[in-house]
Amino acid sequence: MTEPRGGACRRIVLAAAALLALAATPLHASDAARAQEIVSGKCFICHGADGESSSPVFPRLAGQHSAYIARQLADYKSGRRKSSAMQPMVDDLSAADFAALGAYFAARPTHMHPVEDPELAGMGKFIFGRGNPYSGVAACASCHGANGNGTENLPRLAGQHAQYIENQLRLFNKRERTNDNAVMHAIATKLTELEMKAVAAYISGLK
Repeated sequence: MTEPRGGACRRIVLAAAALLALAATPLHASDAARAQEIVSGKCFICHGADGESSSPVFPRLAGQHSAYIARQLADYKSGRRKSSAMQPMVDDLSAADFAALGAYFAARPTHMHPVEDPELAGMGKFIFGRGNPYSGVAACASCHGANGNGTENLPRLAGQHAQYIENQLRLFNKRERTNDNAVMHAIATKLTELEMKAVAAYISGLK
């Protein structure tokens, strides 16, 4: 028998709430040990032991919100977020593992990173803080905060690799990333190539 649509929605909401509750739970010694085990066995290859990935293809995870990390990992496992690299990495992990990893990376120290093109970043600063009123692009700061620190539901952008930011904006633009806020689709489709590069450059230098 087909489950009523409302029932399915309630199950999704309850599952998301449970995941957030797990991610918000203090990291106990056993959880910390489990997170370290997973990081040492899998995550460090791309993201570094402390979440400071050496390649701009992979996101920096240090200081990212724990609940956000846990949710993204769950989305990779369920297939809501597509990645041929990430899905095999999370297939054998549980919701408790996702919460432990979220807490682990959230506690890693963040670092200030030099901006490669300060002039380009200057243009990005305007877009980040005020958007583009002439094309209808909303300010990034309106959701992610003036310093790019985000919330438990929206990612911390500060200090992220510029190339990674650009790549994600293009995925939102092409509707190839659909697991996060649909508002990003509307924003990304209005950004020019120059604006994407500029805002990504600015974000990469935030602390």
